[in-house]
Amino acid sequence: MPVEPVLILIVAAVAANLVLMAMILVPPLLGRPNRLANDAETAELAELQAAEAAVVGGMIGAPGDDGVSSHAYDRIVRIVAWFFLLSATAIVAATGLWPANQPAILVLLALGGVFVVVIHDLLPSDVLGPAKFVVEGSVAITLSTLLVALTGGVASPFFFAFPLIVAGGALVVSPPITVALAGAAALGYALAAVAGSATDTKLTAAVATVGVNLTALVLLAYASMVIAREQRRTRDAAIRLSTVDPLTGLFNRTFFFAAIGREIARCARSGRGFCLLMMDLDDLKAINDRLGHHQGDRVLRGVGEVIADGVRRIDTAARYGGDEFVVLLPETDPTGAFVLAEKIRRGVNAMAVDEATPGSRASLSIGVVSYPGDGSTADELMISADAAMYASKRAGKDRVTGVSIPIRRNSRGPETGGGQAAGAVGDSGVASAP
Repeated sequence: MPVEPVLILIVAAVAANLVLMAMILVPPLLGRPNRLANDAETAELAELQAAEAAVVGGMIGAPGDDGVSSHAYDRIVRIVAWFFLLSATAIVAATGLWPANQPAILVLLALGGVFVVVIHDLLPSDVLGPAKFVVEGSVAITLSTLLVALTGGVASPFFFAFPLIVAGGALVVSPPITVALAGAAALGYALAAVAGSATDTKLTAAVATVGVNLTALVLLAYASMVIAREQRRTRDAAIRLSTVDPLTGLFNRTFFFAAIGREIARCARSGRGFCLLMMDLDDLKAINDRLGHHQGDRVLRGVGEVIADGVRRIDTAARYGGDEFVVLLPETDPTGAFVLAEKIRRGVNAMAVDEATPGSRASLSIGVVSYPGDGSTADELMISADAAMYASKRAGKDRVTGVSIPIRRNSRGPETGGGQAAGAVGDSGVASAP
């Protein structure tokens, strides 16, 4: 086997990986954002968005939106990597088929083991963020390329490492990344075949072998992408059935309580608060009795649409009960929560209950609470929110109210109260706290 092409390949592979690691690790050292790895704040928001996308199956903190959980991913990769490294080491040492390159092969496999230990055991699981895929894919393809080059190129029995990398990657990354991974693997194998093959290798046989292997690699990448897409589609359907209310399209009660528990834990770490809205559709029973349940369902769907249009991506809106809705507002102060609540109230108030009855409008009674001032647990917050919502109903409905509000009468009309930030807001305006 020619030594000079292999040395050139090794130098190029090491240089490419050093450049890649520098691109990932240097920006944070210089105080600049890393486009590949998330900073702490973005990671927290991404965690909440991932929770909104998939709460079933422990998908929080997944390496990719469509992949398996980070814990399961690390365990699978660690098992596969160690099994491959140990089996390859045993084959090389036991057979002695490559005596001239055996020391280099064993050193290469040992370096692969060191990399697995560093990435999966020494470094925190979230330190690299999405860049973990890039690093692992690059190092795995580099190691496989050098192993194939050192064990005979076209004649190497270790070509299967490339399909293993591509097929495994297809299960956890998006199709575009899988295509890029397959392209890099194909290029690595072609370079290894050229640099590692013996000088007396027949060109026709070598081209045929490389062509068949690359065809198998491409077909396996395609099959893996199709299988992974169908698996994700089935998983998404199951998640939707278990987390989304079928009538309104908002999340359901079970998902909401899981989200509020995560938000309380996150705020305990960051020291930041959040707000919670509880809303009740006024007089739904009267609508059902007078116009029929189909019309009541139409109004409920309309309320869900107004809420969904008003909240942010990081907010969690859910149908709490028959005619009750809740919204979790991360990193929101009471003033911002009152503004959003009033926006939702006005949007619902603009809805017509019955097109045949001019002037028939829907309305919401809304309660606003904040963490930790109005409760330090999910139950305490829900009790406070429920009290604030019923204060809105007692004050005349169709308004926004905070908690701990003494109800009183004033000269402007019905009973009103003052809230933590903006008092009770309704058609009669804003009432100041006593």
